[in-house]
Amino acid sequence: MRRIRRRRRMSMTSLIDVIFLLLLFFMLSSTFTRFSEVQLSAAGTGGAPGELRPVFLQLAADRLTLNGTSVPLENLPARLAERTEGTGDDPLPLLVALKGEVTAQRLTDLLVVLGGVEGVQATVLGGS
Repeated sequence: MRRIRRRRRMSMTSLIDVIFLLLLFFMLSSTFTRFSEVQLSAAGTGGAPGELRPVFLQLAADRLTLNGTSVPLENLPARLAERTEGTGDDPLPLLVALKGEVTAQRLTDLLVVLGGVEGVQATVLGGS
């Protein structure tokens, strides 16, 4: 005579442990930072030169110079605001030259700061 085998109930404890471990892993390995966008516009066609003289900004890996004067990135909006006073509706042309090996993050930080300054039209030139 055959013996009747009784099936054992499956334990869900190990499955729940694995799910919690996976949940913990994915929560700790993901980042919860908020990404932002930087508005870029294509260069327009060349027109008649404006009355405003362009401001020259040189961006290097370790420093920032505005018309040859070293300026910290934090003070740049105030310095540009001084130059945009009295310009009317015409945006102040700002030429940004990259010097040496400038990282993409450094350029993005500069563009974010420039985006907060009213009345400035920035043009990024190639590296030298």
